[in-house]
Amino acid sequence: MARLTVDERRELGRSRRKAVPRSSLADWTPSANRRDPVELIAEQNRTRLQWLVPERHARMRVSPFTFFRGSARVMAADLASAPTTGLEVQLGGDAHLSNFGAYASPERQLVFDQNDFDETLPGPWEWDLLRLATSFVVAARFHDFDKSTQRQVARRAVRAYRAGMDHFGAMGHLQLWYQYVDMEDLRRAVDVEDAEVERRLDRFTRKAEKRTSEQAL
Repeated sequence: MARLTVDERRELGRSRRKAVPRSSLADWTPSANRRDPVELIAEQNRTRLQWLVPERHARMRVSPFTFFRGSARVMAADLASAPTTGLEVQLGGDAHLSNFGAYASPERQLVFDQNDFDETLPGPWEWDLLRLATSFVVAARFHDFDKSTQRQVARRAVRAYRAGMDHFGAMGHLQLWYQYVDMEDLRRAVDVEDAEVERRLDRFTRKAEKRTSEQAL
């Protein structure tokens, strides 16, 4: 199959968007035969290290956000009945905000990226983005931000994703391979003159320096 040009890919995206408008993704209704979320988690636990399952459950019980973090299977099952454009990719599979972090690359660069791929699978590209945006909303609710702020952080996440994909779409494979966000990029993105934020970033950097891409793998 011939590789599509950037303009051809954009046109393909527009044609799919006409069939599946963004508004169709705004609401979700449980299907009549929706499986019990607890049943799904218990089923998945059968393939896990059994001595770690109680620890996993203890962490999930802490808050709605920690439950969300540990229940990618549940969200995937729920999204299975949602509309998609039919454009499939190799999903990260668990693209919530806590699965992004910093580590040292083989090139000795301190990079910021997604760092958890144990749920990776082929699927609709919308699933990763929906899970990412939802994670910001659930985290904002947990920290008692108002609904306006919840919507704002979700919109910012989605817009950043859109801008990133537009930027990456024009790159060749080799350019994309060497594309990364380093810690200085992250500091500039935060751009907050606050002593506590600076301390947190410094602590985050020191921890990241001890973590390699091999450990992340």
